[in-house]
Amino acid sequence: MSKPNSVPAQTPDAGSVWEVFSTFLKLGLTSFGGPIAHLGYFRREFVERRAWIADSQFAQLLALCQFLPGPASSQLGFSIGLLRAGWAGAFAAFLAFTLPSALLLFAFAALLPHLSGTIGEAALHGLGLVALAVVAQGVLGMTRQLCPDVPRMTIAVLAAALVLISGQAWGQLLAVALGGISGLVVCRGVPPVPGGGLHLRYGSSLGWTLLAVFALLLVGLPFVAQGRDGLLVVAGAFYRAGALVFGGGQVVLPLLEEAVVGPGWISSDDFLAGYGAAQAVPGPMFTLAAYLGASLPGSDGGVIGASVALGAILLPGFLLVGGVLPLWRAIAGRPVAARAIAGVNAAVVGLLGAALYDPVFTSGVRGPVDMAIALVGFALLVAWRVSPLFVVIWCIGASVGRSILLR
Repeated sequence: MSKPNSVPAQTPDAGSVWEVFSTFLKLGLTSFGGPIAHLGYFRREFVERRAWIADSQFAQLLALCQFLPGPASSQLGFSIGLLRAGWAGAFAAFLAFTLPSALLLFAFAALLPHLSGTIGEAALHGLGLVALAVVAQGVLGMTRQLCPDVPRMTIAVLAAALVLISGQAWGQLLAVALGGISGLVVCRGVPPVPGGGLHLRYGSSLGWTLLAVFALLLVGLPFVAQGRDGLLVVAGAFYRAGALVFGGGQVVLPLLEEAVVGPGWISSDDFLAGYGAAQAVPGPMFTLAAYLGASLPGSDGGVIGASVALGAILLPGFLLVGGVLPLWRAIAGRPVAARAIAGVNAAVVGLLGAALYDPVFTSGVRGPVDMAIALVGFALLVAWRVSPLFVVIWCIGASVGRSILLR
């Protein structure tokens, strides 16, 4: 009989770190469409094409990454790299999938100060309208997937109302917690996720250590940074955003806005411009942090700011998924866990709906023409299923064209 902390006797064939890096680099360069689309790319690449993991293993990893705070697609990629080539493979998957979009958004931050004048301002405003179209598509897709019945739709609506009424970050946390509790009561028809089959190269002792590091940083960074300025405060703000956001992608928007716009580090217009630019690049949405970090004032910005912000926002999600994986098999197959996860996912839809209104709609739409441009962009995504890159071209072109006609 094996000890609880022992490494499983059977593990899948190990792959090379370079194999993991090159595969994820291709995905990092081509995975347009946001986190929901990324999940489809991953399944096609790693289950159907390469057979690195079985469909049942993919389903377990997906359920876990959807449940935990942080960027679901990045955490899923990190987990697949971990199963394939150990910790070096996990780091290679993270680096390759994240680097392309991070570099592109860093370059956008460097160009932003030069986008002055009427045309430059119109182009930046067009990126805000891109954000409206893409977030609206995300709300629609996640509603269909995660709120297929009346109980879960009710949880989503109540969660959105709570977030909008409270207007504070604690409202999001309360909505997620209440969603999980409500799921236990009303989501009784949700089937449990099978718990076996994930072969790890480490045991629960290391898992608990990673969770302890996660909690220590979450509590300790704000305490150490209290009364100080500089990158330590930046790291604490971005770490908190990455640690407390459920649903990833667009749901991180209000937390990031609170972190960088609230203290006056970045203007609201520049924030929305970066968010719109993040829709035009492949890879994870959380690389918006590279743009925000690079745009910080003074010596805190540039390469150092981008690196600190990006590392801080992604680190908690990776610590969590690495820590929870050894413990996941013990609870994943229980019906009570499935019901709680269903409630949390429904609450996440509500958070996304609230973010669609505030700040995306309230900050991006200045009149009926803006609304019309965003509606066309939404139709391009939903009805014609074009790449988000074409929506970026449409929204920027329409915004600049209107500006030229009104001159």
